[in-house]
Amino acid sequence: MSLLQNPVMRAEIVSVGTELLLGQTVDTNATKLGEVFAEFGLIHTHRQTVGDNAVRLTEALRLALSRSDLVVTIGGLGPTEDDLTRDGIAEALAESLVIDEDVASHLKNLFKSRNIPWTESQLRQAQRPPCAAPIPNPNGSAPGLICRKDGKVVVALPGPPNEFNPMVDGPLRSLLQEMGDGMIISSRFLRVVGIGEAALEAKIFDLLSLPDVTVAPYAKVGEVHLRLTTRAESEAAAESPLRQVEDQIRERLGDAIYATGNLTLPGWIVQELSRHKATVSVAESCTGGLLGAQLSSIDGSSAAFSGGIIAYLPTVKEDKLGVSRHTIECPDHGSVSARCAEEMAGGVRHSFGTTIGVSITGVAGAQPIVENGVEKPSGLVFIGVAGPTGTGSHRHFFPGNRETIRKRSVQMALVSLRMKILEVLGS
Repeated sequence: MSLLQNPVMRAEIVSVGTELLLGQTVDTNATKLGEVFAEFGLIHTHRQTVGDNAVRLTEALRLALSRSDLVVTIGGLGPTEDDLTRDGIAEALAESLVIDEDVASHLKNLFKSRNIPWTESQLRQAQRPPCAAPIPNPNGSAPGLICRKDGKVVVALPGPPNEFNPMVDGPLRSLLQEMGDGMIISSRFLRVVGIGEAALEAKIFDLLSLPDVTVAPYAKVGEVHLRLTTRAESEAAAESPLRQVEDQIRERLGDAIYATGNLTLPGWIVQELSRHKATVSVAESCTGGLLGAQLSSIDGSSAAFSGGIIAYLPTVKEDKLGVSRHTIECPDHGSVSARCAEEMAGGVRHSFGTTIGVSITGVAGAQPIVENGVEKPSGLVFIGVAGPTGTGSHRHFFPGNRETIRKRSVQMALVSLRMKILEVLGS
């Protein structure tokens, strides 16, 4: 039996607002709710986003109530005609809205104290289903709601973060404490490079259906992240089952796992170079400084990252990095070639006097280029790495637009740099 089949409280989020569907607003509120659900041990298997449409909102709420014990809505509690969350909740719970006279009186006094003209439309904020109790909103006018009916709970929260966050941290946390079974959900992440998602899954396939710990792979650009999750009475109690599964995964994947938690690949590189008092420099063509930006974004990177050269034109590669004219003009090589990448990496390493030099050269534009009579397609990229153990390069082909090609080039340069660090400095 998998973790999600245990008889525990299930929670679901319904975010309301057409602006969310159009991408005009990022739903950071739902992200926070997901974290809070995990903190209280609630199973969160579904999340819906619906526009400002009464029929679709009611359908979404009915679906959520059919499979979840707790449904939390976000947004749609204002006074205007497109604020439909109260209406949708009432319809889904087969109730009719009533005016809460205490809330109505509070709203009228609030508007009077703020010298804001009162309109009858504001009374929409005082409406609630009979099964609901209002949640006071000290930072706005629209109260939240806690509705209880037939063993189900629906909580309505306002959308503005300055109103949403205090309700989550106060009344909602109190409710979850009451509803929870004292368990928590604990997770840890393993970060993997140098192996694709399918190949990784084949190595750990039997671990993906364990009874007490769920293992879920997530493909990233040039990486795969593994999330290990279990339910336990405390973080201390969760440590043993998580550690046992992590140890099995590490035994199978070895050095492909570069970090746990939130440590990024650039962070790992800076950490390891700094630990060994080693340094790196970069030479970039088609990525125009993106690799250097990744390394320099890490706090303390000056201890490991010496600098870089953006050598976009062939003449700059020759003048600043020492790439030979023969390499640039030869039909078998050119400025987009393995040899050029290797000479760039060696040149920047020599120029900066660093332990390792890394280079990127390729075609990021939408159209192929013709170099020395040879056509080279968009997405063709060479990454060079030079160090005390020698110089080498890797040929890649990255499909996609200019931005995608450049991002993938940087990520694979970081992967190649990590491989060289392990080769030169050890783990």
